Amino acid sequence: MMAILVLGARHGAGLPGGTAAGVAADLGRDRSQVSRSLRSGEQEAFLRRTAERTYALDWSIMTDAQQLTARRLHTDGTVALEQLARETDEGCFLGVLHGASTLTIGESVPASSNLVGSWLGRPYPAYCSDAGQAVLWESPEAEVRTVFAGVDFVRHGPNTPADVDDFLGRLAAARVRGYSVVDEEAEPGLYSLAVPVRDFKGDVAAALQIVGTKARLEPRRTQCAAALVEQGRWLEARLGYQPSEGGRD
Repeated sequence: MMAILVLGARHGAGLPGGTAAGVAADLGRDRSQVSRSLRSGEQEAFLRRTAERTYALDWSIMTDAQQLTARRLHTDGTVALEQLARETDEGCFLGVLHGASTLTIGESVPASSNLVGSWLGRPYPAYCSDAGQAVLWESPEAEVRTVFAGVDFVRHGPNTPADVDDFLGRLAAARVRGYSVVDEEAEPGLYSLAVPVRDFKGDVAAALQIVGTKARLEPRRTQCAAALVEQGRWLEARLGYQPSEGGRD
């Protein structure tokens, strides 16, 4: 609703909510039409009406949606991980950004994948982790530079990015490809693919990853990437993400 967007813009500018007359004036529309839109927003719990007869955004619904996203990352995320692991027979993980590191919040690792141990709850430097490029997928260059400000790009594998410019170049290539490829950046012999998972706001909430040995995974990259993209889109839909018309954002 345009009326709700106007109220959001007012809030972002540090202004209080608006009356029906004020919002109508901002929009250049008929007051009665705007009043109906505002009342509808109140009924649907997007807006609240104050004692001064002004309308303001009701942030409780956003808080509830954020909490639902977190729950679905664990529940529906587990479904996606298990399906992806069955299709690829490789270790599959769900990671989030935590400062300058990525943190694994979900995993499904077949015994045949040759991966040992659990990564749940373990942070790893985002500049070379399996999820790093995907969790920063939508971030502008300035934001990526801020994330890595003061970070020493220690070499963890033969192909670890040398610096933030190197990382940005790999991120740009991943965006064109549609998924990231981390080839012996985190450690020798380790190979991974990842896609971003967006939430109802269109923000990247997590990264869905396939991780394996380079000898096993690289020859099957195209097949595994297709399964990864499919499960990533399924999980995004479960989180309420709606791509823009004509393709993905």
